[in-house]
Amino acid sequence: MAQVFCIANQKGGVGKTTTTVNLAAALALRDRRVLLVDLDPQGNGTMGCGIDKREIECSVYQLLLGLKSFDDVVRRSETGGFDVLPANRELSGAEIELISIRERDQRLKKTLGPVMDRYDYILIDCPPSLSMLTLNALCFANGVIVPMQCEYFALEGLTDLVASIRRVHNEKNPGLRIISILRVMFDPRITLQQQVSEQLKKHFGDKVFNTIIPRNVRLAEAPSYGKPGVVYDRSSRGAMAYKAFADEIISRMEAKKTNG
Repeated sequence: MAQVFCIANQKGGVGKTTTTVNLAAALALRDRRVLLVDLDPQGNGTMGCGIDKREIECSVYQLLLGLKSFDDVVRRSETGGFDVLPANRELSGAEIELISIRERDQRLKKTLGPVMDRYDYILIDCPPSLSMLTLNALCFANGVIVPMQCEYFALEGLTDLVASIRRVHNEKNPGLRIISILRVMFDPRITLQQQVSEQLKKHFGDKVFNTIIPRNVRLAEAPSYGKPGVVYDRSSRGAMAYKAFADEIISRMEAKKTNG
């Protein structure tokens, strides 16, 4: 059965999509079977996988509403080597249409439950808000990966997100693990970032990944070529960091299985 992670942070511009796409590609390079679910109506994750969101005939929107099957919607990222449930602007309408559906926060779980054995990892790119789409991801996931910049306001937002995750854990999904934090766009020359990084390690301990993703131009360039950064320039600092991140994920998951 697949390990399901949602990549979430209600703050925009913190590298959620970059993290989701590059982690998916890095895991695929390690011969893991990966499904990326794009739950952001902006569809940036879809584009970053080399799939044109303007040309897809059906998306995760139709899947959530029960209008199409999984096999109708799923696409292959040829550049990344993993499967994708793509998104486009249609998905923004799901917020309203899900209101009238029974157990609306469980739609993603019910839809993807039957295909769990096809994959080793399912990664969900969430929109930058604590919306119904994000709630669907949290109700389905085993754990949450929070990409965050080491800045003061990021700490404030993290407190709200932790509270939301605990609420979902208590009321909706007892299998949801407490968050894991990935430090992204990190510049060691900035003293404040070093200080915030130390605060994170002090408060969250081993929930903070050892891997740190540096600020890297090659990662920013890659989406315009429809490729994950780890494929676009495999030797760049950003690509090497995301491959190390994938190795850390695999190591943690395998250690957990070994320990029962």
